[in-house]
Amino acid sequence: MNLALPEDSQPVQEMFARFFAAESTSARIRAAEPLGFDAQLWADLLALEAPFLRLSVEAGGGGMSLFDACLMMEEAGRRLASVPLAENVAGLRLLGELGGAAATAWIDKVRGGAVLALALQQTQPGEPQLVPGGAVAAGVLCFDGDAVVIEVSATPLEAPFTIAGHASALFLPGTGQKIPIASGPDAACQWHAAIEEWKLLTSAALTGLAKEALAMAAAYASEREAFGQKIGTFQGISHPLANDIIDADGAGLMLWWTLCAIADGRKDAAASISMLYWWAARTATVSVAHALHTFGGYGLSTEYDIQLYNRRAKGWGSAMGDPEAELIRGGRRLFLAEPAALPDPGAIKVDFEPPSGGQELAEETRRAFAGILDPARHNLVDHNFESHDWEVHRTMGAAGLLYPNWPAKWGGRGADADATRASLSVWQEVGYAGLPRSTTSMIGHIVQHYGTPQLQEEVLLRMGRGEISACLGYTEPSGGSDVFAAKTRATRDGDGWLINGQKMFTSGAELASYVILITRTDPDAPKHKGITVFLVPLDLPGIEIHPVHTFMDERTNATFYSDVRVPDHYRMGEVNGGAKVLAAALTMEQGGGYYHFLIMEMVEIAAEWAAKQTRGNRALIEDSAVLARLAKAQAMARVSEALSARPLGARLAGLPDAAFGPASKVFATEAFITLSADLIDLTAPQSLVRGKVGLGMIEKSYRHAAATSIYGGTSEVLRSMVAERRLGMPRSRA
Repeated sequence: MNLALPEDSQPVQEMFARFFAAESTSARIRAAEPLGFDAQLWADLLALEAPFLRLSVEAGGGGMSLFDACLMMEEAGRRLASVPLAENVAGLRLLGELGGAAATAWIDKVRGGAVLALALQQTQPGEPQLVPGGAVAAGVLCFDGDAVVIEVSATPLEAPFTIAGHASALFLPGTGQKIPIASGPDAACQWHAAIEEWKLLTSAALTGLAKEALAMAAAYASEREAFGQKIGTFQGISHPLANDIIDADGAGLMLWWTLCAIADGRKDAAASISMLYWWAARTATVSVAHALHTFGGYGLSTEYDIQLYNRRAKGWGSAMGDPEAELIRGGRRLFLAEPAALPDPGAIKVDFEPPSGGQELAEETRRAFAGILDPARHNLVDHNFESHDWEVHRTMGAAGLLYPNWPAKWGGRGADADATRASLSVWQEVGYAGLPRSTTSMIGHIVQHYGTPQLQEEVLLRMGRGEISACLGYTEPSGGSDVFAAKTRATRDGDGWLINGQKMFTSGAELASYVILITRTDPDAPKHKGITVFLVPLDLPGIEIHPVHTFMDERTNATFYSDVRVPDHYRMGEVNGGAKVLAAALTMEQGGGYYHFLIMEMVEIAAEWAAKQTRGNRALIEDSAVLARLAKAQAMARVSEALSARPLGARLAGLPDAAFGPASKVFATEAFITLSADLIDLTAPQSLVRGKVGLGMIEKSYRHAAATSIYGGTSEVLRSMVAERRLGMPRSRA
């Protein structure tokens, strides 16, 4: 896995960031309006050979990878570059690929200062197109269904006043001089590939635009005051911006994922381009709307730059037509195997695949499961504590496979990170949830770092062998996700402590031998400084466990503590220093890797169902509305997958963590909730019937999804973390 910017790409990004910041200022953008073309910026880009960077070396270009070209376009998007750069990068590469005297002449013409426009739709005689760059172009590069031609108009094309300057003009095919470039199937294939490249380049520009608009809004919200406070402290301001930066970062990561998919020859690469373009256009539109709203009435003023971003987002995002149409196209590619021509991306040096090490331990884990798991006896469907089986748990523990990264003295293997990830991925592969393993792993990690030697000797080896499990005693009836607002009291009692209070949603307590308990030990201290953490044996007198059943067919528990006497060696960390202990636990719980695989499973089930249903004389899967909904779900699952890879990618690269885990969880859980509801509607009424296979999985997922934005930190808490750590906004909670 490599999700850091490749070393040889860093100079590309830095150069174009400096260039566009200096040469595409807001004053220059305004001066270029209403047409939307900065002649000097174009001349400067030609001097840098920027439009020719994707042109092959043999054709006189730079031979740049599509990855680096997208980096350039992201920086152009950040600064709203008033030139048809994406159109010329894609168009010039197309001319270079087709070759011939006419193509070479036009490459030289652009190098001499001319602008080339690119018609984004196949031309039809007498049907006008609004062509980006057409108002200043020497010719329009287009495809008429048989041949790639450049059409030169005798008079300048009409340039209507548009929402945002893109030097757009109305082009009426067949009214000018046609200069043939190439014809036949190969020419058609190359032209279609160029349009796909344009989508990728434009997606990069829209992503840069969205990120910059959000940075501007966050900076303004961190300075502007209302009602005696910075407006960035208001969650009504910070949370929409947090959602938007998650979406924008997701667009950037999905772009990288798509480039990898093209380079690797994945079957879903073409569909991913269409879904990416839709997501980038949608994200830019929503992001700039929220950014403008942050500025309030000032955002409407032509003096404020944010309105430039608002208009340009829509102008760029709709240049090809309705972005929703790309969802339909993506659906046809994904579910109907519609072919598509793709550009050659060149070298792509990022990688989303987790490290491949540790396969020997993974294979041993598979063999262990094969020897114990029996679908007739073990629940391999439900993701809950009820699916736990002590025989499986103890067998895996005896083999040292419950917590392979733990030291051997505590029942582990001392495995490195790669081997541990490979081994634990097999649990998902075979379908065994093992939730007590997950909670006990986290608690055992805390015991190893903060437990007393006596506590470590008492519990860790038994945990490692699979003899016992532990559960989380965080939430209280009055506190919800604010775990630091704990009212459960721990008071000194000789050399120990007396604990009194109540916890809610102590899932797995009926299986566990211990509970990690958050208590308040100094009621007069600020809430973050007056808590202490204990690992409490659940068989002590004074503890009661009462089942609480949920509509997800899961059992959780309310636990009560009445004068529970706990020796001091069960304390973890310093007295009143529980915040430090919890920080490590919460970081593990919010580490990413959520739910995208469940969304993809629902999409697959819904697609199989739609393929068997008919509407009129054709399969329902061929309906454009159905394809769009399935593609939308798949697109959001892909964004979720990319975001979930980022916490690990950042750790491996040694990059700072800007709340990447919380961002992943916010997106994944909210997408899971939204999409499970949409897919149960799409497949209704059959999907209303409960079951554990087929459409029953969608119904089950719909019920399960409701809880995912609550446990592990509610979305509201995590959005605040994203706003603070990713956007640099002020703290929005006490």
